Amino acid sequence: MSKLNEVGSWLRGRLPDLLAENRVPGAAVAFCAGDEVTDVAAGVLSTATGVEATTGSLFQIGSITKVLTSTLAMQLVDEGRLDLDAPVRAYLPGFAVADERAAARITVRQLLCHVSGFEGDVFTDTGKGDDCLDKYVGLLAEVPQVFEPGEMFSYNNAGFGVLGRIVEVVRGRPFDACMRAHLFEPLGLTQVANDPYEAILHRTAVGHLEREPTPVWALARSNAPAGSMLAMSARDLLAFARMHLAGGLGPDGRAVLRPESVRAMRQQQIAQPDLDQGTGWGLGWELFHRPGRAVFGHDGNTIGQSAFLRVVPECDVALVILTNGGSPKPVFRELAEHVLGGLAGAGPGAAPRPDPAARPLDAARCAGTYLSSTARTTVSRDSLGRLWLDRVPLGVTAGLGEAPYRTELVAWRGDSALPAESGGGPLAFLGDDGQGRALYLHTGRADRRVPS
Repeated sequence: MSKLNEVGSWLRGRLPDLLAENRVPGAAVAFCAGDEVTDVAAGVLSTATGVEATTGSLFQIGSITKVLTSTLAMQLVDEGRLDLDAPVRAYLPGFAVADERAAARITVRQLLCHVSGFEGDVFTDTGKGDDCLDKYVGLLAEVPQVFEPGEMFSYNNAGFGVLGRIVEVVRGRPFDACMRAHLFEPLGLTQVANDPYEAILHRTAVGHLEREPTPVWALARSNAPAGSMLAMSARDLLAFARMHLAGGLGPDGRAVLRPESVRAMRQQQIAQPDLDQGTGWGLGWELFHRPGRAVFGHDGNTIGQSAFLRVVPECDVALVILTNGGSPKPVFRELAEHVLGGLAGAGPGAAPRPDPAARPLDAARCAGTYLSSTARTTVSRDSLGRLWLDRVPLGVTAGLGEAPYRTELVAWRGDSALPAESGGGPLAFLGDDGQGRALYLHTGRADRRVPS
């Protein structure tokens, strides 16, 4: 039995119990080692209908869509129609954010690696028509600039809305049509849906919150380039990853992307804060480093669905995990440990834990209120000197039912801390406001300090 078949046999036996242990209704998993491919599914697509998940079922891939959007942009680079270091206004003359000076300087490259600096969580619904991206980009004129373009990493959904608009302007056709013509068709992807109208033709998962199906299937079409709608089977998403493993060649041997662009997408453009996420960001890809191995990939989250993609190029190995609720991160960690660890020696490692030997957090530096469009977060010190975080959802997150939460913060390492009770990942206190206090609370996104 090959190593891949051995891992596949383990997965078929373990997946149902692993989902049950983590209250995940259903999942689909696909992985490859060289030309060998295995896919497995378990659970249900909806707890309301009881329809079983199959290997052909579609799940939303969320922000993994950003890598497909990035690939569309790099195809234009290959054709000489897009310059990554040109300002966005070279392609979208009307592009604006609240800071005019910043708007004139933001480049296409900065969109691709999340360093453009403007507020990134803008989820305004501008309708279902083909003009939705045009309208969406127009709304950004009121969006604040959080930091100078290129200064630091801060995950930016809105930036990929702008990038998607650039793709459709240069191509002269709607973004969804570009995705289908330049990726789905060349890669032979058939179990894929750009929107609910296409998804209804397939066996498609719905998201779940607390084991109940979500009241809506997807976010707005205007956020599609960032990951609001795209749904795929695990095997079709794996086929996209295999194109990147193959130096840009599709299944028929024809080039979908030039090898130079495939390599460029994996080259680090910016380092990430120490948050137990990736170590840096390329052109669309998140970059991870394991002992002796370089890994790239992306995660995705929509309303009640989570997706994970990891690629180990040195070993020609890739893994896709698609889920529709519950606690997906422990599922990812165990599967990645067995699949990536077993096939490539590149497991994800243990989840972060508080370090009793870590330097205590500087309460005077960390305490304060930090604001973004999706949350107001207050960090305070109690009479015993402990730090507490209170987060109140705003905007779209509040509208989707995310509840406020409170947790103690415990030291982890350096400027990073861990929430003790919420089960969330590390967060970091970065920068200086001129008074010795942190200017940003960074959770992958940089929330700026505001007057309390």
